[in-house]
Amino acid sequence: MSARAPAQTYRLDGIFLATAGAIAFSGKAIIVKLAYRYGVDAVTLIMYRMLFALPLFLAMSWWAGRDRPPLTGADLKLLSGLGFSGYYLASFLDFSGLQYISANLERLILYLNPTIVLAIGALRFHTPVTARQCIALLVSYLGVCLVFGHDVTVVGPHVALGSALVLGSAVSYALYLVYSGQALKRLGPIRITGVASSIACLLCIAQFFILRPTSAMFVAPEVIWLSVLNATVCTVLPVLLVMIAIHRVGPSVAAQAGIIGPLSTIFLSVLILGEPFTPWLAAGTVLVLFGIWLLARWK
Repeated sequence: MSARAPAQTYRLDGIFLATAGAIAFSGKAIIVKLAYRYGVDAVTLIMYRMLFALPLFLAMSWWAGRDRPPLTGADLKLLSGLGFSGYYLASFLDFSGLQYISANLERLILYLNPTIVLAIGALRFHTPVTARQCIALLVSYLGVCLVFGHDVTVVGPHVALGSALVLGSAVSYALYLVYSGQALKRLGPIRITGVASSIACLLCIAQFFILRPTSAMFVAPEVIWLSVLNATVCTVLPVLLVMIAIHRVGPSVAAQAGIIGPLSTIFLSVLILGEPFTPWLAAGTVLVLFGIWLLARWK
């Protein structure tokens, strides 16, 4: 009995960390929407997020690489591709899409990520897809279409552009998940995340100085503080929390705990942004979460 108690506590701690990570990560959309109220654009906003996150990711890379062989040229090439796809392109498309759609719709689209990973596996590696998995996919996408159709009629046609950009972000991150598997066991998740994210940070900072004049760095003080919060609480912290949770309870349980993400986004968007909570949003959210649950159950 006494031996089982620490193990149970260890597991509960892991579930708590995964849940906290999902909630912290879901706050990113809320912060981005708040920052847009001060007239900043996506290129500038993502530059500041990555600028403040870069020292933390570099520290993560150093810590994970202690007493381990240095990265080879092939490793750096792979991690550069992962950083470009999983953190630079995915973040840029996501930030751009949030200019046109609600935080709730953005979170529902991003939550389709497991279905996109399944589709990439089927197309690229010919992984078989069962009829049950197809049903789960249809249920999830029906939920997104429900919210999307309502927002198009209420907000306007630019919702289609925003949704397409966020969907592109989800696809880009799904590619990162698919192709990071080959290096995961060899390099470790923290080292991969630290190095790939550091590369993405440099790309985002370079993009700003290529596309914008230096004077564009002068933004409202609120944007700076929101970017610091985004970089720490909603970017680096969730990565660490989820990594520790995966170590304690495994990826499957950690992913299931992440179901709180869309729900916390709804709560925060209504409370902080004043976005309406409609029956269409409620129905779409239930369908998306149910579809993802079915996909995990039937995998």
